[in-house]
Amino acid sequence: HAHLLPAELTRLRTRESFRERLQAALPQVRVVGPVAMPLGLCMTKGSELYQLFVAASARGAGVAATLLADGEQRLAEAGIDVAWLACAIGNERAAKFYEKSGWNRTGTMINAVETSHGPFPVEVWRYEKRVTPPSR
Repeated sequence: HAHLLPAELTRLRTRESFRERLQAALPQVRVVGPVAMPLGLCMTKGSELYQLFVAASARGAGVAATLLADGEQRLAEAGIDVAWLACAIGNERAAKFYEKSGWNRTGTMINAVETSHGPFPVEVWRYEKRVTPPSR
C-alpha cells in the first residue's frame, strides 16, 4: 500500500527502522513461515493490532486470517475489550478483508506512525472490533 502513503513517510520507514521496531516489539510479534522466508507477521501494541503483513506469494492462502485471529486472541488474553487498527485510506483490499473478519470502520483518525525521525502524522481509516465477549 506504499502508493497510498505520503512519499515522505515511505522515505522515512526504512528497512532499518522496521528492524528496530520489530526488535523492540518481539514479544508481541507472531510470524508464519520458514525462518529464512516468512510468509507473514502480526504485531500487537497495547490495544492495537499494530502491524499485519502477508507476502504477495501467500495472499489468498489463509495466512492473513490465521495471523489476524491470533492477534485478536492475544489482545483478548491481554484484557483488551475493544481492539483497533489503522488502515491506509484507499487500501480497499485490506478494508474488505477486515470488514469480512468482523472489524468495523469507525471513521478516520490521525495516526502518529513511527519512523526513523520520530512520529509522522497520517490520516487513516480506524477499525474497531470487540475481542472479548461481553460478560454475562
